[in-house]
Amino acid sequence: MASTKSILIVDDEPRMRRFVRMNLELEGFNVSEASDGLEAVRKVREEAPNLVVLDVEMPHLDGFETLAQIRSTSSAPVIMLTVRGEEEERIKGLDLGADDYVTKPFSTAELIARLGVIQRRRAASSEPVVEVGPLSLDLLHQEARMGGEMLRLTPTEFALLRHLGENLGRILTLNQIHRAVWPAQHNDPGPALRVHINHLRQKLAPAFRIENEPGIGYRLMIADEPE
Repeated sequence: MASTKSILIVDDEPRMRRFVRMNLELEGFNVSEASDGLEAVRKVREEAPNLVVLDVEMPHLDGFETLAQIRSTSSAPVIMLTVRGEEEERIKGLDLGADDYVTKPFSTAELIARLGVIQRRRAASSEPVVEVGPLSLDLLHQEARMGGEMLRLTPTEFALLRHLGENLGRILTLNQIHRAVWPAQHNDPGPALRVHINHLRQKLAPAFRIENEPGIGYRLMIADEPE
């Protein structure tokens, strides 16, 4: 059986794999490696890792093609490694099902922090009540409580908060939010989204913050989580 902290590192640069592996093993991860997309797809099927760190630029299958094949057989969280400033790469990876991304060059502290957020999110209850730190979302009655106190939310604010809360720490693209919160709307919900985000920021402060990745989307973070 795979370790609860098993992770697959996928990168065509041996030095990068060794560097990441060494630091993750110090954190107690059971690490496996793949040097290209084809090997990564095979190892995901054979080893069923709990987490995958996947580079975008690789031979044979690039990171996006690899991610698409991984998603056909596995729901394991995936963090994409992208080049700083490549906004389109980040949006494409997130829309294909990546859980997060880290831009090169990166610190292992940043990567470990992102992995920790994903692990905590995956360990959260799947019951009709979603618990996110001091926040409790009753999905059946569409009610939200902060530290036991009722939050006054509009239906749209609740839908948006639910989507952000169920994906705590994960960047959600504007398209993902649009499809989840305004599925029947074909017009750009951008202006309305910004208004609702501002309202939620006021209602959730100081326990939570909602981070904006310009041109990409938003993520909900517990206030004391690393940025």
